[in-house]
Amino acid sequence: MLLLHRAVAPGLQQAYRLKSTPARLCIRACCTNDSFQPQRSSFTFSGGNSSTRRWRVMGTLLGLGAVLACHDQQCRASQESPRRYTREEVKSHCSPETGVWVTLGCEVFDITEFVDIHPGGASKLMLAAGGPLEPFWALYAIHNQPHVREILAQYKIGELSPDDKAPSILKTSDPYMDDPIRHSALKVNTQCPFNAEPPPELLTENYITPNPIFFTRNHLPVPNVDPDTYRLNVVGPPGGQSLCLSLDDLYQFPKHEITVTLQCAGNRRSEMTQFKEVRGLEWSLGAISTARWAGARLCDVLAQAGHQLCETEAHVCFEGLDSDPTGTAYGASIPLARAMDPEAEVLLAYEMNGQPLPRDHGFPVRVVVPGVVGARHVKWLGKVSVEPEESFSHWQRRDYKGFSPSVDWDTVDFDSAPSIQELPIQSAITQPKEGEIIGSGEVTVKGYAWSGGGRAVVRVDVSLDGGLTWQVAELEGEEQRARKAWAWRLWHLQAPLPAGIKELNIVCKAVDESYNVQPDTVAPIWNLRGVLNNAWHRVHVHVAP
Repeated sequence: MLLLHRAVAPGLQQAYRLKSTPARLCIRACCTNDSFQPQRSSFTFSGGNSSTRRWRVMGTLLGLGAVLACHDQQCRASQESPRRYTREEVKSHCSPETGVWVTLGCEVFDITEFVDIHPGGASKLMLAAGGPLEPFWALYAIHNQPHVREILAQYKIGELSPDDKAPSILKTSDPYMDDPIRHSALKVNTQCPFNAEPPPELLTENYITPNPIFFTRNHLPVPNVDPDTYRLNVVGPPGGQSLCLSLDDLYQFPKHEITVTLQCAGNRRSEMTQFKEVRGLEWSLGAISTARWAGARLCDVLAQAGHQLCETEAHVCFEGLDSDPTGTAYGASIPLARAMDPEAEVLLAYEMNGQPLPRDHGFPVRVVVPGVVGARHVKWLGKVSVEPEESFSHWQRRDYKGFSPSVDWDTVDFDSAPSIQELPIQSAITQPKEGEIIGSGEVTVKGYAWSGGGRAVVRVDVSLDGGLTWQVAELEGEEQRARKAWAWRLWHLQAPLPAGIKELNIVCKAVDESYNVQPDTVAPIWNLRGVLNNAWHRVHVHVAP
């Protein structure tokens, strides 16, 4: 099913380049030697008489003519009438031994060579072996993109016979049919899985983001979990006690409440795309939201299971109840030191803004890791374990990592980069919007600022002239504790406009308590996945006469 997850394996591009074109296939069909290349004919022969030499030359020319004619005929035939296969023939090619064939629509593909380099893993691709890709592309809708279809096209070998009628009903259920209803104001990036953000004008209307417009980042269909039968498995250490916790069991732990901002690693990715193409969801500036979370401290639950801090490196691994057809669940991990630190306030949350978690946000239990990238806040939590290495999940090892601008999909080595945990200082303008026409006299600029790792925002600078001069914005919202500033600061600036000015190039940049500051452009922080974009945010507006 060609699951790319936007993180294409280094060998994929090489395989793409080496895959034979139709012309090459036609030549190979007519030649027994794969290294055949046209060479100059030599009319100098040693030995024999001139008559023999003439016959040899004519034979060579006739043979070459026959080969070229065969090649031309086969190429025309392959272009005019592709080979036809029945569904039974396709079905019989379902293993590496028989070859792995799949269909998409009426087309047939031999993807045997691609199986081992499939970025989502060979096992997932083999689920479609001998059959249609459609049921799996319905699950992983990210495949319906031009670059994926271009790769698939290289493996086309023919088409399904028109006499072999398709089943009247493709017996496959829509894995997303049971997803919850969403708020109509959300800007949808993908429907399946659902990924959406609130519009800028609503994002900073309130310090606490209302549940219905809190940004949503899903990787798989939303599970429908029965709270009465829900159990959280917490694996104990050797000699310790594993826990199997119901919701009522979690309620027995001391309840802890904190206000935390969650931000996706891909927030503002669309601005990176404008500089140079990246692969990932086209998030604008709304892949960030803030809520009041309540639940049990993770350190209390781990201690109950017998876990302690250790001198060697260790990680707390989380598995969600959302999974693909192979049973592979979404997973992530954080260092054990953070998980066991009461001051880090990591939660097993069951409430969001005073209500049970909405389904899109992890009902009945999710992880909340203050100051850390949203990818580690695993939703629909099913299992917690302590391991000597970080999670082996695709989303921990092969995604959500940053790279140099010089790294491309041919040279990327995901093992060489650490997984994103704490995020850098960030700010963005939510009012006015790009291209808006504002009144003369005075301008009001609004936005948000946040820094990972609990670092408090100490200042937001705003420029109306593209960064030539600056003014300090007024910070709003809750006062922040040093090193425990888990939530954003909203800010605003009201400034008079010079008479006769026709346009403004508004820029913002934030500074945190460690005096980290945002870079002025995307260029030095560009990366192939489009993550960690915290360049100055810029908005160009027009001033009414």
